[in-house]
Order: sequence, then C-alpha cells, then structure tokens
Amino acid sequence: MTSQPCPACGQITNHAFRYKANGCDIWQCDSCGLGRAVTAGFDPQVYYTGDYFSGRHSDGYADYRAAEPVLRREFARSVEFIHRYCRGGRLLDLGCAYGFFLKEAQRYFDAWGIELAEEAAEHGRRSGLKVLSGVADETNMARIGGVDVVTLLDVIEHLPHPHETLALCCRYLKPGGIIVITTGDFRSLTARISGVKWRLMTPPQHLWFFTEESLCRMSAPLGLSLEHCDHPAKIVPLSLIVFQLRRMLGLRGAGPATASQFGVPVNLFDAMRIVLRKPMA
Repeated sequence: MTSQPCPACGQITNHAFRYKANGCDIWQCDSCGLGRAVTAGFDPQVYYTGDYFSGRHSDGYADYRAAEPVLRREFARSVEFIHRYCRGGRLLDLGCAYGFFLKEAQRYFDAWGIELAEEAAEHGRRSGLKVLSGVADETNMARIGGVDVVTLLDVIEHLPHPHETLALCCRYLKPGGIIVITTGDFRSLTARISGVKWRLMTPPQHLWFFTEESLCRMSAPLGLSLEHCDHPAKIVPLSLIVFQLRRMLGLRGAGPATASQFGVPVNLFDAMRIVLRKPMA
C-alpha cells in the first residue's frame, strides 16, 4: 500500500499494488477503484500509427479497415442509443480512427472527429468527414466550437491525462449536452477473476482502468451528473477476437484475414457504457 494522488478522487489516497503487466506496475485507488499503469518512456504519438490498426502491434486491431462493415453495424447501434439522449446538434468523437462511427452519426448529427493517428485521420478526410489531426487540445476544440455530444468510445483508458481531457470537453459542451464513454470496468467480475490475464489489461496501450465510481468522482467537480450506466453487448469483428486470443496465448500473427468480415455478439459484462449530462444554464 502506498499514497498517491488520484485524479478521480482529486486528492491523495491509498493505492494497492495489484500486479505487473507488460513490464508496468498496476496500482489501484483504495477509495474509488481507479487503476493505473506506471509506464516509462511511452509515447502515444509513436505508438498510435497505422500499425496499431493493422495487426503490427501485439495490442490494437488485427485489420480495422477490413472490419468496416462489422464495426459500422455496432456503431449504428451506438448512434441509436445516443440519439435517445440527444436528438441532434454537433457531435465530437475523440479518437475517431478511420471515421466509421462518424459515418453512422451523420444521420442525426453534425459529426466531427479528432484522431491522433495521421493515416487514419487522413483516411477520414478523404471520405469527406470532418476530422482534425492530433489530440483534444484547446486549439482543436476551438476550431470545432461548442458541441452537444462528446463520445469517447474505448478511448478514455488510452489518455495520459483523462481528467484534463474530460474537463476540456466539458468546457466546450453546451448546457444540457452529454458525454458518452465506453471503457472497461475494473470492478467487474470478469476483471477480478481474470486479474493480470484480463483481456483489457494491456498496458501501456491502456493506461487507466476505470470503475463506475471513479468516473462519477472524476466528472462530479465538472458539474456532470451520471444519467446512465450499463454493460451492453457488442458486435465484435471475429478477427479482433482471434487476434486477442492469440495474444493471450502468446502466439504471433492476426489469424485468417477473412475473419474481419464476420461479427460476433459478445458480452462478458466487463465493459461499461456511461452517459454524463451537463446541467442546463
């Protein structure tokens, strides 16, 4: 046990050492349950390139672009879910990759994206999408302006400073707007049973391991309130399932290329979806 600043609790709290994964120490706040990976020399701009999406990293995706039809089926479901909480306006997707979610979101929203991997961002722009290169910083957010929806779909766990990004998004979120987050649930039964072998325990790709409580504590000082939390099923490309299984078994390679064309409904109840609402002015 050691004392460390917790970005969710906003103060120094006791942290328990959980395990070592990929050479990174994993610590967990004893109060809110937020887990963190202690990394050394990790540079997101170097790591998140086209290789991350094409199976040339041990983590990431087997072939993201080939799985577009499957991914868009899942994203279409996500858009319908979001539409229940916001009927229209401007939507910003952080970490939008090749823009497949934005293509679906255009049915209801003026859709924008920000993407760190330049190849993916350029692909989105060539597809006619409004995608900015880089990260969610003051410059990019000012170019987009006020938004009604911010989505971080399997993104917040990758951010070096998630509390700062959340605060920035909140400043540009219009009154009554929502932030939708999907991420792993570190307190789920699957995560606790799997321990260091948990499928989402992949530092330094994943730097943070959230709980519902930690996200609520991180967002409350910003005036955001929890409106919804669940653990939905997802349609997952078979190629990604094979890729992750091979990684867990210590095997190299992405498996059959045709696996990208098939989607499998999966729910291990270890990934949560959260809707945060900004109050009306």
